[in-house]
Amino acid sequence: MTSNSPKSLAGRLALVTGATRGIGWAVAKGLAEAGAHVIAVGRTQGALEALDDEIVAATGEHATLVPMDLREADGLDHLGAAIHERWGKLDIVIGAAGLLGPLTPVSHLEPKGWDMILSTNLTANWRLIRAMDPLLRASDAGRAVFFSSSVAKSRPAFWGAYAATKAALEALVDVYADETENTPIRALCVDPGAMRTRMRAGAFPGEAPETVPAPETIVPFIVDLVRPDRQPPKGVARFKDRGQESPSIDA
Repeated sequence: MTSNSPKSLAGRLALVTGATRGIGWAVAKGLAEAGAHVIAVGRTQGALEALDDEIVAATGEHATLVPMDLREADGLDHLGAAIHERWGKLDIVIGAAGLLGPLTPVSHLEPKGWDMILSTNLTANWRLIRAMDPLLRASDAGRAVFFSSSVAKSRPAFWGAYAATKAALEALVDVYADETENTPIRALCVDPGAMRTRMRAGAFPGEAPETVPAPETIVPFIVDLVRPDRQPPKGVARFKDRGQESPSIDA
């Protein structure tokens, strides 16, 4: 899928978590270039400002920058309240923040590491849904997209924590999609396949980066998924099913 119009998201309001690098960065910039006003959420102020510089250079418009650790219990609730006060609605949510964690046998996982992966990959996305649902319901075509992975189903050795959180995320989003079927909201997960990200490099340090696609390649696919005039598919949308080849395990 590709977007037919460079401003297909004109007038839309989009929130992107994990916007300081990788897929989140690329999607935030791409949504802005398609006409959306982007609320960029990430942990690092400097990286958010660098993203804003890119968006201004491409569009002439600033993003709204929100430095935040998604593991902070009330941060997303406060953000939802602020969005409600300023705009009264939200059209697009992109949950791109994620943590790989250590690749180790399940029996070797440390409780602190387990809790960190669970809170980042699953609990934060539940909180995101909880905080933004009323705002998405106020949109004429709310779209919520979360990033999963092939390991949610393949579940290879040593990927226990990451695979468990991605499988649970798919279940959570499927349930939310069913609950909002009779509303303007459409929610789904995307399996991006292998992408040239820092997370991928951590999982496969010996892999040549040029052998996997750059994050920017998925942007037109995401833009089309969140367009108000399109009905996205149910379940998990797999980017590699749109003609992109990828290895069997992706982060």
